[in-house]
Amino acid sequence: QVQLVESGGGLVQAGDSLRLSCAASGRTFSRYGMGWFRQAPGKEREFVATISWTSSTTYYTDSVKDRFTISRDNAKNTVYLQMNGLKPEDTAVYYCAVRTNPYSSTVSSDYAFWGQGTQVTVSS
Repeated sequence: QVQLVESGGGLVQAGDSLRLSCAASGRTFSRYGMGWFRQAPGKEREFVATISWTSSTTYYTDSVKDRFTISRDNAKNTVYLQMNGLKPEDTAVYYCAVRTNPYSSTVSSDYAFWGQGTQVTVSS
């Protein structure tokens, strides 16, 4: 059974940092593209960041460029999202997701498996 478990969310103040982790189990994801998405209250789920299996390709949504960094440790089947300079508009439930091919993608329907999400709340 495939499981993705996110951790690292919490309540922080504007300008603070958090690092989210997503641990995958049940299948070796080292050769698959992975991504982070988020959903704020009353809004659609949106793309945040994605990384290819070799880490050679990463993409970010414009609003988090230069503040967030996606990375992965294939030996640990884990993907990370380092979030610096957090803003109140970053408040959302953050989800990690994995594809079944090696490539990155900004499209949520390209992802086969999803975690349950971790809440990030940024106060002003």
